[in-house]
Amino acid sequence: MNAQVLGISVDHVPCLQAWAESLGGIGFPLLSDFWPHGAVAEKYGVLRHDGKSERAIFIIDKTGVIRYIDIHDIDDQPYNEALRIALRQIDPDAASREPKSLAPPAPLPRGGVVMYCTPWCTDCHNAYPWLKEKGVKYTEVDIYSTPGAEEQVREWNQGKLITPTFDIDGWIVSDFDEPALRKALKVV
Repeated sequence: MNAQVLGISVDHVPCLQAWAESLGGIGFPLLSDFWPHGAVAEKYGVLRHDGKSERAIFIIDKTGVIRYIDIHDIDDQPYNEALRIALRQIDPDAASREPKSLAPPAPLPRGGVVMYCTPWCTDCHNAYPWLKEKGVKYTEVDIYSTPGAEEQVREWNQGKLITPTFDIDGWIVSDFDEPALRKALKVV
């Protein structure tokens, strides 16, 4: 859509490299706002008093004007369709450059245990060994690469994008909630 994604963090470069490697790589540049610490975050008004940055998304047009701002809870994931809508409003021709799908998306998996997650979700990464320890077989769905998955997770969570979200034979468990998972899976 004629846009460049950049990630920026107040962490230093080795930390960013380790994070990207833990996810199997990142498809966009990661920038460090480490020194002077948080200078860019402060200019954008998202540096917290504890020295960390808010989770924020800015869309800046070709002339350098901020056209979209989304600041949300650190555990919430951005709604990609909202970003696409904003990009289309900034550049109406962007929609014509979006790839068109010729076939309808495949249905989402049903039955058994289905874990909807993202590659960078800490709770998702905590769920993997827990499920293995309990001997639970599951199907993993990356909500960003599976058409319809993000929308389904938002529907189950009243508009919020919570990962992991589990569909256990129709019983929905949001987040890595061990007591709720034990109950739904009937494990100790």
